[in-house]
Amino acid sequence: MASDKIHTIVLAAHLDDGVLSCGGLIYQRTQAGEGVLVATVMAGDAKGGPSDYAQSLRDRWQLDTSAEAQRRAEDAAACQVLGAGYLHWPIPDCIYRGGADGTMYYQSDNEIFGPVHPGEAGLVADVVALLRSLPGAEQIVAPLTVGNHVDHIFVRQAAEQVFGQRLSYYEDYPYAQKKGSVQAVLETTGQEWQATVYPLSEAALQAKIEAILAYRSQFSTFWTDRADLERQVRGYAESVGGERVWRKA
Repeated sequence: MASDKIHTIVLAAHLDDGVLSCGGLIYQRTQAGEGVLVATVMAGDAKGGPSDYAQSLRDRWQLDTSAEAQRRAEDAAACQVLGAGYLHWPIPDCIYRGGADGTMYYQSDNEIFGPVHPGEAGLVADVVALLRSLPGAEQIVAPLTVGNHVDHIFVRQAAEQVFGQRLSYYEDYPYAQKKGSVQAVLETTGQEWQATVYPLSEAALQAKIEAILAYRSQFSTFWTDRADLERQVRGYAESVGGERVWRKA
């Protein structure tokens, strides 16, 4: 990191969320000499063999039995591009979590973007305990939960318990690209929100794109090729004026 003192902590559910959503801001902060830490909550190894659904994702990602270790290495490389520090916590991704009887909680795309499984009622408390171990920072940024991914929901709920009104929220990218998706999340709370837009320099946009390219396993999920990635990232940045972060008024 550019500084031993941490100015900003970006809370990510998965090993790409923070960079996808805040990569430009992270780069500009580190270039200004401010320390940034990207803390990923669901970065742990699978316990036991993957379900058919989890294996289908690994096949798409072209990852073998060391999938989680490879994804952690990708995140480390991405953070290095941006000059940020990183922290990987041991909770497994939702696709690897299940009950004592071996039944997996989330076995389809619909389920990972659907309601939280009742068997996971205690997981927020586990995330709260991890968040309480973080060092002090001037700004804490958590997922707004655009897209309604269950892991993003866990991280946001835990972060709100720990940091309360201090918390800022990033627009979960690329889910935030869907027209009306950000506003839909804001409206569900019944509260007033205030946005801060961080304009991105050309250097910051280029660094963000290079950092995203470090997530080789995830590339085919969102983009067809590098030109498509650049078009989407630049297009969204242009539409919001850079990267946008929200706070409850």
